[in-house]
Amino acid sequence: MEEKKKSSAKTTKKEKPTGKATTETVEEVKVEATEETEVEVNEVSEDVANKPTKGKKGSRRSGGNNKALELEIEKQKALVEEANDRYKRLLAEFENARNRNEKESKRMYSVGAKEVLEQLLPVVDNFERALQAIPEEDKDRAFEQGVDKIYKQLMVTLNDIGVKPMEAVGEQFNPDFHNAVMHVEDENEEENVVVEELQKGYMYKDDVLRYSMVKVAN
Repeated sequence: MEEKKKSSAKTTKKEKPTGKATTETVEEVKVEATEETEVEVNEVSEDVANKPTKGKKGSRRSGGNNKALELEIEKQKALVEEANDRYKRLLAEFENARNRNEKESKRMYSVGAKEVLEQLLPVVDNFERALQAIPEEDKDRAFEQGVDKIYKQLMVTLNDIGVKPMEAVGEQFNPDFHNAVMHVEDENEEENVVVEELQKGYMYKDDVLRYSMVKVAN
């Protein structure tokens, strides 16, 4: 019985692992775990490297969008330039039309004013004839003074409008302003000089309202 006990004790002593063997076993397990981890990390790295990233896809899409946006901007610029060109042309045409209308309006106003003023000139002539016919002794009377004041008021009004009488006597004959109805031989006057005004001529601003009816020396 004692031999069996000893034998079982020896057996038990042989099966008990030493501390060194345990350490080696743990180290082997650590090495295997490390190698497996490195393999898995390498596989994951290869998958990530081979897999196309979303950033690249986004860059390609962004590049396409930028190109389309540039084309749209160029198109809009062309439309704006065309609109500006049309606006400038229309504005120039409008300015030309307005200037033409203003000139035409002024011309028509001038024509209408001349027609009316021409009708008033005979009235002025009659006033002048009436004043010339008043005897010297009657010029201080109230009636004659009233006629003279009306005549002066009419002449001031015509002058303000732009109607002014021409100076003819002593001037060289000018067919642009004078209408020669008589010629006289006068050695005291130079040739082609107006010696007498038979009917007074008038200017309306820069236009002849009525030609002066004159007598010219030969």
